Amino acid sequence: MSLWSSKDAVKATSGVSHINWVANGISIDTRTLKMGDLFVALKDQRDGHEYIKIAFEKGAAAALVSRVPDGLNENFPLLIVDDVLSALESMAEFARERTHAKVIGITGSVGKTSTKEMLKSVLIANGKTHAAERSYNNHWGVPLTLARMPKETDFAVIEIGMNNPDEIRPLAKLAKLDVAIVLNVAPVHLKAFKNIEGIAYAKAEIFENLSSSNTAIVNSDLSTFDILIDTVQKARSKLITFGHTDVADYKLISSSRYGNKTSVTAKMNNLDFNFYFGAEGDHFAINAMSVFAAAEAVGIERKNIGNAFSTWQAPSGRGKRSTIRIGTGKIELIDESYNANPISMEAAINVLSQSESSGRKVAILGDMGELGENEMLFHSNLAKIQSIKAIDVLYLVGPMMRCLKKELPSQKQCLWFESVDALIKEIENLVIINDTIMVKGSNYTKVSKIVEKLKDLGNDAR
Repeated sequence: MSLWSSKDAVKATSGVSHINWVANGISIDTRTLKMGDLFVALKDQRDGHEYIKIAFEKGAAAALVSRVPDGLNENFPLLIVDDVLSALESMAEFARERTHAKVIGITGSVGKTSTKEMLKSVLIANGKTHAAERSYNNHWGVPLTLARMPKETDFAVIEIGMNNPDEIRPLAKLAKLDVAIVLNVAPVHLKAFKNIEGIAYAKAEIFENLSSSNTAIVNSDLSTFDILIDTVQKARSKLITFGHTDVADYKLISSSRYGNKTSVTAKMNNLDFNFYFGAEGDHFAINAMSVFAAAEAVGIERKNIGNAFSTWQAPSGRGKRSTIRIGTGKIELIDESYNANPISMEAAINVLSQSESSGRKVAILGDMGELGENEMLFHSNLAKIQSIKAIDVLYLVGPMMRCLKKELPSQKQCLWFESVDALIKEIENLVIINDTIMVKGSNYTKVSKIVEKLKDLGNDAR
């Protein structure tokens, strides 16, 4: 069954289309466009209208535009609207209204995407499930995800992010959430906020449009818990808590690693429960509590949730472990290259410190961004992480990471590099067979290039 017909798209957007068409998907990027997609000509760093000819050459079923592009005419399958982004939002609203899906929204300073993937793996084993691709969680990512949702969907998972106040509110309202989760509140995006309390108020926006028939899920460990709860109470929605505290409805008792898996013991509504998943780290275990809470809130039995969890693995860039063969030897790579902040940096260092390794434990750390006026202090304070003592070698990248180097003991083996490219030039001299290497840094530092270079070492060996 098609995702969108021209009839429904016109009805949703009040646009004009002179030709009937049907689309099986929606694309905003001609590089990933599939035959039969509706191409949405969004304007960002580049104007999507410049790529419409390419979209049709690649088999687009139609294009959502605000003007007829040069070289085309109205005989092409164009849906013409006043504003493309507003039209996409209208399609999102239409798609949400035509489905009976239970929609779950996730926000938090850390772990949104990995938790979304956890929840997706649970839901997909129990019904037709739709979820955001990658980290599509902003002002165009959320409407795009909703507009891509098939009518027959049983469950949907929407990731909602923010850089500033008042960004979550309209996206949560558009999604009409049945369940809303705040994973955590951490000093991320501090450039736009005076303090962590300001971040909490912004995260609490996800609860504002809930009703008494909806469910709010909140981390009871947070210092800003009361701020979040106040918004939940005003919305009069149901409340479920998770965390380490005794008051938590879903309480994490313990987690332990064996191999590349984590075994979890929890108490859920006063009943003991054990499960495991295919990734390493206490940070995954605590977020798993929110997944259990959300899945049960939409009617999935606990045993089915536990069974589904056993198949989940950490996504690329968020703790995925791989073995790279180099000649007759190997290295272990822990890919944490998708973004960084003080909380996630500590979690990643903890995982590396606890890894079983026949060689050195090596941390390659890039700068952390958007930390505001105290950014130097946040980098320096990484030296206070207890588990950093178990790291044999640190390779630090970027101007802010010099602050960490200055705070480390003189006997700690540590090298600093001005840039990712500078480190990559030396990579073959930095890596030794049997190393376990963890790579982490904010996206703008491009530490993902280091991950690719390490993988290439294995390719070159073959």
